Amino acid sequence: MNQTASAIMQKTEELLQAESFKTLQQATPKELHYALSKAVMAQIHSRWTKSEENHAAGKRAYYFSAEFLMGRAVFNNLYCLGVLDEVRKALEEKGVDLTMLEEIEDDALGNGGLGRLAACFLDSAATQNIPLDGYGIRYQYGLFKQYFENGFQKEMPDDWQRFGDPWSIRREEESVLIHFARQTVKAVPYDMPIIGCRTENVGTLRLWQSEAVHDFDLALFNEQKYDKAVKERNDAENISKVLYPNDDTNAGKRLRLKQQYFFSSASLQDILRKFKKQYGNDFSKLPEVAAIQLNDTHPTVSIPELLRLLVNGEGVAFQEAFEIACKTFAYTNHTIMPEALEKWNVSLFRSVIPQVYKMVVLLDRHLVEDLTQRGVSQEELAQYRIIDGDLIHMARMAIYASSATNGVAQIHTEILKNDALKEWYALYPERFQNKTNGITQRRWLGLCNPQLSAMITELIGDGWLTDLEELKKLEAYQDDENILKRLNQIKLENKRTLCDYVKREEDFALDPNFIFDIQVKRLHEYKRQLLNAFSIMDLYFTMKEGGLKDFTPTVFLFGAKSAPGYYRAKGIIKYINCIAELVNNDPDVKDRLAVKFVSNYRVSYAEKLIPAADVSEQISTAGTEASGTGNMKFMLNGAVTLGTYDGANVEIVEQAGEENNYIFGARVEEIAQIAPSYDPKTVYEQDPRIKRVVDTLIDGTFDDEGTGMFRELYTSLLEGASWHKADNYYLLYDLKDYLDKKLQVNHDYKDSLAFAKKRLLNIANAGKFSSDRTVKQYAREIWGLL
Repeated sequence: MNQTASAIMQKTEELLQAESFKTLQQATPKELHYALSKAVMAQIHSRWTKSEENHAAGKRAYYFSAEFLMGRAVFNNLYCLGVLDEVRKALEEKGVDLTMLEEIEDDALGNGGLGRLAACFLDSAATQNIPLDGYGIRYQYGLFKQYFENGFQKEMPDDWQRFGDPWSIRREEESVLIHFARQTVKAVPYDMPIIGCRTENVGTLRLWQSEAVHDFDLALFNEQKYDKAVKERNDAENISKVLYPNDDTNAGKRLRLKQQYFFSSASLQDILRKFKKQYGNDFSKLPEVAAIQLNDTHPTVSIPELLRLLVNGEGVAFQEAFEIACKTFAYTNHTIMPEALEKWNVSLFRSVIPQVYKMVVLLDRHLVEDLTQRGVSQEELAQYRIIDGDLIHMARMAIYASSATNGVAQIHTEILKNDALKEWYALYPERFQNKTNGITQRRWLGLCNPQLSAMITELIGDGWLTDLEELKKLEAYQDDENILKRLNQIKLENKRTLCDYVKREEDFALDPNFIFDIQVKRLHEYKRQLLNAFSIMDLYFTMKEGGLKDFTPTVFLFGAKSAPGYYRAKGIIKYINCIAELVNNDPDVKDRLAVKFVSNYRVSYAEKLIPAADVSEQISTAGTEASGTGNMKFMLNGAVTLGTYDGANVEIVEQAGEENNYIFGARVEEIAQIAPSYDPKTVYEQDPRIKRVVDTLIDGTFDDEGTGMFRELYTSLLEGASWHKADNYYLLYDLKDYLDKKLQVNHDYKDSLAFAKKRLLNIANAGKFSSDRTVKQYAREIWGLL
């Protein structure tokens, strides 16, 4: 055992004895997790302190994000320290199984790809010695824990902190005050280490917790003061209580804005405090030592807040403050969906943070003057205005008052430039960049797929851990039958691992000999889980009629959460669960077809699902998915992509070859051509297969228990709604092509060596999709760090 592993084991046993008077063998999962985590924290303390000193000595970057979907920390941190196997073995020798820590909840600090990307970036920056720290909110509860009741999604609080939070250190002395119109709260920072792999570097994720300003000893007050103190405490704590409060109501919208301002202001105050300590009051130097990346529009309120802090707090002239802000901030756009490009009602904004609204007004005036001088006419100005009528457009603000706007895949960036943000691109072409997303190979290959990782290292060495382009060397083995057979065997073992996990988590039996066709991601109409469901129903009907005799048995696995107020998405979940109930209990098909919607999809579940996948479903309507990162994780673990020409799928097939993946459906250009005349009702009426599957929504095949959900889905496809046209995401248009490609995958799978070659070539060409590459591009081309 090396020195680091030995020190961690010794410290773990000491802590267990000191805290609970227990041995390793007597410890509960919670106790072992706490002691082992604190032992690692003790081991990295000096290098964390040294890294902070090194980062403070030069320019550094800060990543502002409403989400950081970190996943379980203990295994990842042991892995990055290079001691996971040794600690596991040392515990086994003492009769302790490290897998008992899988009972520990994931840190519930994010929801989907936006938050997971932020986590990958921090990991990559730490590993590549790039001074990048994260800023966000320390939510008491995550989005929610999902479970199903009669097929319907139900939500319960995700109290991830009930197992403790040994990876965070409270920094009470660095708390700051946040002022709202009728409330002042204290933002208390909690620091989490981000351990670099094969480096002494450690980054920091600083998360803010909202607390009452006064530390009341409630028992000393009379009843009236007691009630007031309790209300103040509850109101303060509510700000950091839950990720993404439901904003269907005015109160929910106010709370969301409070959250965004809370962590933005706290983070900026923190950055300025560090700056002043080192550089004094010459704020013109701020862009020389700090770069702030806004992860989508959630933290865009940072722009007027920095102006306020400089103008009102430090006496900087507005024009100078504006120039500082433009040079300091950069903006990542993650979507072209209008509902995700945040807009705030003026009256609501003014009622929550009136002091910041004054800066928004000045920004808007500055924009008008600026664009007028550039020759923009009064008629054209409306499309740029930050304050447009009674709405504040946060994306416009982010583009105008920053140095760079980037998309997150080549096709996404081109759509931004040529369509979604074309008027801004015409003004500032030099500000627009592409930064194709990436994933960290440490967690998404090294940690979650140890057998595959070991084989890769055996074949090409372990340089891929920090340089994923090394995987290209695997192409030399594409015709090696022994290697291809090993690759298939590893996939089978990963399927068996997933089968055990699903049996334990869901009490559902999977057959590892089936094809594992997996779609896991956020539940949204544009991601088209409903298209997948329709295809399964077509397969089911064909089998019932005696067709598909040579069909390779397949299980279709889904994992997704719907936002609590997203009625239509919840209807899709119910519909898929109804299909599962039908298929899995039909003796005519259940030996060839199975369907399962796993509950409470999260990072730790993904770490089991992704290594087991044969087929990665990436089927969003072309032009709607900005990038995706799940597609990259599946590719890296040897799944083929069944997907549209959308997001990073485009670059995946460029790298690995379309012949090694399965692309279907209308492309962006075709959709643009057919959009004006597209009539889904005609498609529905003229194709009996399509009509049959769509009719299952209303013909009594399934029961939505009187909710009207299925009828509403049916109507949305054939008639549309007041806010969208019929079949807005072209499900019916793409369905037959999708079915053809699905059957092609099924047929090709029968040639196990040929399919293994597709697996290998996807793995070998995944090097581009490391978040190491992405972060280095940000550092070089936006942040000015390399």
